[in-house]
Amino acid sequence: PKNPVEPVVVNIDVDFDGTVLWNGVALANRNELEAKLTEVATQADQPEVHLRPNAVVPYKSVAAVMASAQRLGVTKIGMVGNEQFMK
Repeated sequence: PKNPVEPVVVNIDVDFDGTVLWNGVALANRNELEAKLTEVATQADQPEVHLRPNAVVPYKSVAAVMASAQRLGVTKIGMVGNEQFMK
């Protein structure tokens, strides 16, 4: 394509204590996360969701975000920042 369109990207970070940040803003609770994921899922051209867990966060916190995204119909989601796990 002559002028490729950059995709809209949503960044979800999961901090060391399980706090979820949406584009850098901490969410109050899981309901707020799910409301935002629902908004993403209902868009005709879904944004890319980049999920970046902190290296020391318990897996259950990351799995909860992924499970909500899948259940709500988010299709463009991927893990980013995996270089932090390399030794």
